[in-house]
Amino acid sequence: MIFQEPRAYLNPVYSVKNQIGEVLMLHRKQEIVQIALEEVEAIIEKKAKPGFFLNYDRKMLQKMLKNPNSFSLKIISKIPFINRYKRRINTAVRKEVVRILREMELPDPDRIADMYPHELSGGMAQRVIIAMALACNPTLLIADEPTTNLDVTVQFQILNLIRKLKQKFGSSILYITHDMGVVAELCSRVAVMYAGVVCESADVVEIFKNPLHPYTKALLESIPRPGSEFKTIEGTVPSLINPPSGCRFHDRCPYSMEICIKEKPNFIEVKKEHFVSCHLHNGGSK
Repeated sequence: MIFQEPRAYLNPVYSVKNQIGEVLMLHRKQEIVQIALEEVEAIIEKKAKPGFFLNYDRKMLQKMLKNPNSFSLKIISKIPFINRYKRRINTAVRKEVVRILREMELPDPDRIADMYPHELSGGMAQRVIIAMALACNPTLLIADEPTTNLDVTVQFQILNLIRKLKQKFGSSILYITHDMGVVAELCSRVAVMYAGVVCESADVVEIFKNPLHPYTKALLESIPRPGSEFKTIEGTVPSLINPPSGCRFHDRCPYSMEICIKEKPNFIEVKKEHFVSCHLHNGGSK
């Protein structure tokens, strides 16, 4: 997940390398240990007499691959000097962190890996959060208003980055936003929510071209347009603790009917892959 406010989710007392490295060790530990083992074996092949320590590191890394939850490994990992094999793992983690930061198009990723959150700009902090989210190779990436607190130029860079990463890693992205411009630019399919309930879902072009739910229509009409009168949605958002009965938009809807107050409309397919939850399209009457 990519969070809205990156600084709230970055620990101020840990470096970027430590925070992304923690994700790697939680989700890709076997892969990181394998990388460390391959590096040790490459060094051993180059030496005529590898020596005790290199052979010891190889043996411990092999043991970690076979049985990562071994009780003896847990004990050894706490003892200084004999847990020296962990340095090999830390080196592998650092290389992977630097590689991921480079994917985020950050300048000088090797230096940034050693930086702390207070040393990062807003755009850099957001890219670090994206790096942490992508470090575990997710199938689904949830982006919760990731550009809200950034200036327009940095917003554009982050959106471009997310688009590129989607194509490169093949992850699906669930993008949560109030910015309809971002929706039009980035999304392929849209689900419009009101008061915690999905009221309409369709292809992004279909939503903008042919909105069916009164809330979707009002939402699109409220987008400021040069030379046009500014339109707002009358009323206030209902309480989610005690939501209204029936359709949750009925007290603000210009097309509200008696049935809207009493019954919750079904979520039906009006056109191919265009779903809407509204009595206007459910066969409701006054």
